[in-house]
Amino acid sequence: MITAGDFRNGVTFEMDGQPMQVVEFQHVKPGKGAAFVRTKMKNVITGAVVETSFNPTAKFEEAFVERKSMEYSYNDGNLYYFMDPESYDLIPIDESKLGENFRFVTENMTCTVMSYKGNVFSVDPPTFVDLEVTDTEPGFAGNTATNTTKPATLETGAEIKVPLFINIGDRIRIDTRVGEYLERSKG
Repeated sequence: MITAGDFRNGVTFEMDGQPMQVVEFQHVKPGKGAAFVRTKMKNVITGAVVETSFNPTAKFEEAFVERKSMEYSYNDGNLYYFMDPESYDLIPIDESKLGENFRFVTENMTCTVMSYKGNVFSVDPPTFVDLEVTDTEPGFAGNTATNTTKPATLETGAEIKVPLFINIGDRIRIDTRVGEYLERSKG
């Protein structure tokens, strides 16, 4: 059990059967009346953010969100299979649990699979990935100083904007959090 007086940023607890994570907290002791804890918390599964005040003695069950590194193997229809590196078990995860940023993941890439009480609710790809450009308009020498971009299709089928000097066959680094080009890959 955890009390509201023990809240710190990042603490996860269960409220009304939902896992919540403390985003911000403030212990308030007004001149008159009882002290309270003003809390901004996020539902770990839905991402909804709520602000609430609690009595510092309010008790909550701790919530344990399991984060496990698993290797993406393949997909079959709406099911995407991930391999547990310890047991080598293949775990099917429904397409609805994958975020928009999963479009940058290739086979054999390690992702973080998050679950609560055995139910998978989210799959996070690596923050940065190196992918090959499979289709784009040809680049021209001297187009390095401008801020102009062009569309490019990556080996996963995802489409992003890249600088004019990027050509087909180039490997580029992408930030999967925002889905943007960062730089040419080294090596």
